[in-house]
Amino acid sequence: MILLTGFEPFGGETTNPSWTAVRHAAGVLRAEGLEVATVELPCVFGDSLAALDAALREHRPDLVVCAGQAGGRTGISLERVAINCDDARIPDNAGNAPVDEPVLPDAPAVYFGTLPVKAALQELRRRGIPSEVSQTAGTYVCNHVFFGLMHALRGEPGIRGGFVHVPFGPDQVQAGSGAASLPLEQMGEALAVVVRTSLATTTDLKLAAGAIH
Repeated sequence: MILLTGFEPFGGETTNPSWTAVRHAAGVLRAEGLEVATVELPCVFGDSLAALDAALREHRPDLVVCAGQAGGRTGISLERVAINCDDARIPDNAGNAPVDEPVLPDAPAVYFGTLPVKAALQELRRRGIPSEVSQTAGTYVCNHVFFGLMHALRGEPGIRGGFVHVPFGPDQVQAGSGAASLPLEQMGEALAVVVRTSLATTTDLKLAAGAIH
């Protein structure tokens, strides 16, 4: 079982491309014979983790790929590490705005995702999909969910999980703004690529995809 999650709209937007991409990816993967569950998470600190935990208990997945929107990024971001810090620049959809609070008290400072991000990067680039390995998932609800996911999976070595950020969708970008976007179908295909690569790859590739700042 594969679990894919995206988010509801936030920050005044009426859509969230992560959820659209998740639904597209699920349709593609189901057509290939894979069993896929999808969950739209609330963009709310705390509530998002409760919804994720409920989905993990209900579906008992072997692979979990969570997705979120990172407006301003130019392509698909394969997140490497989640940090135990909530620091909200804007309130979430329930008005919460934690500053310098732990995602989970008494948990480690960081968790690394367990998806083969380098192998996925290679395959995404081979298909011409703009992509990168990202060293930060931010400190908003996306990182909150990524950290909570990896904490939940810490005692489940047979379950792999991680987080993928997608940029704005074309419908969110005003003409002349200069903001980057990707077609929603391409974002969905990117998530499907991450799933396929994760199912086929037991040991990640060792290739340079770091950052100097």
